[in-house]
Amino acid sequence: QNGDEAGIKDVSIIISGINAYGYLKTENGIHRLVRISPFDSNAKRHTSFASVMVSPEVDDDIDIVIEDKDIRVDTYRASGAGGQHVNKTESAIRLTHIETNVVVQCQNDRSQHKNKASAMKMLKSRLYELELEKQLAEKDGISKSEIGWGHQIRSYVMQPYQQIKDTRSNIGYSNVDGILDGDLDKMIEDVLIAQSK
Repeated sequence: QNGDEAGIKDVSIIISGINAYGYLKTENGIHRLVRISPFDSNAKRHTSFASVMVSPEVDDDIDIVIEDKDIRVDTYRASGAGGQHVNKTESAIRLTHIETNVVVQCQNDRSQHKNKASAMKMLKSRLYELELEKQLAEKDGISKSEIGWGHQIRSYVMQPYQQIKDTRSNIGYSNVDGILDGDLDKMIEDVLIAQSK
């Protein structure tokens, strides 16, 4: 989903590979970026935040039952490419799980049915992830309310110096361009090591 003025407001992607969830779950949390905004004509420093949520894709072996009465289904017109079809039909889907207030949306396809199936799969993944988090929190004695906007997991400072610091491993990285281009392996490994101690 496009941002109000520029950029991206919301995005959902599927990443597959060996141990993809095991590694990428370390990206769950709030990421803080400090930079000179390209949208500020006065070239002032700005701080932005992004919330990242990584959920495992629920495979067919795990059966999660969601009854129709447990969700609210909203349809709306998709945005972006697609020509006149996008403007004429309400093919985009938003599902809200009433009990947990988890919301997922999908507008990947021109077909409302395909979008609903994709959204349902995302919803099942999120609910599965919530259950895993709940079990882990009970085990570790952590409440969900302790995790919020004030608790970022990583800071990306571009100005006045360049450094990325992960609060969980307490390690700073100077390879800012490489990390922003996707070279996350070392950082993820350091977090996994810190979390295993």
